[in-house]
Amino acid sequence: MGQEESHSEGLDLAQIQELCIMFMRECPSGALHLHEFKRIFGVQSSSAEESLYIETVFNSFDTNRDNRLDFIEYVAALHLILRGDLEARLKWSFKMYDKDGNGKLDRQEVKRLIRIIHKIKLQRSEVDMTPSEICDRIFELVDQNHDGQITLSEFMEGAQKDEWVMNLLKLDVNATGWVVQNCGKFP
Repeated sequence: MGQEESHSEGLDLAQIQELCIMFMRECPSGALHLHEFKRIFGVQSSSAEESLYIETVFNSFDTNRDNRLDFIEYVAALHLILRGDLEARLKWSFKMYDKDGNGKLDRQEVKRLIRIIHKIKLQRSEVDMTPSEICDRIFELVDQNHDGQITLSEFMEGAQKDEWVMNLLKLDVNATGWVVQNCGKFP
């Protein structure tokens, strides 16, 4: 039973082959570079905020830090974006916020990403708070021991308790349209 469940959520051989063909068509060098990644996600070079955000996303998927995504990193990224469960997506979001990689978020790290998100999408929404106010509210709701840092467990619990916090902490990347257009069987 456990094998059937995990197999149903994984990729079958045909899907992996199709992804490989798509990857090689898009990235004949065998690696996906930042400029190609930006094109896939439709980021215009004129938008500094979107560019910085997508660079942060790209770096979170570049696990070996060689400034390119190989096929394995690419498949892992697509799997997380398209099929990742809430826990996996929150852990990935935490990693994106955790700029210094110390396993805790301080106000500077949270405010840095909130500023970018604010410029990209929150200015056009009903949120009438500044990035500093948003950061303060996140810490008020999520930092359980009030030590000025948010651990992964606080992040996970806080996001799941409050929908407003969840929407800010669970970073969404929309590549589904591109993937469906280029590789319809994957999602």
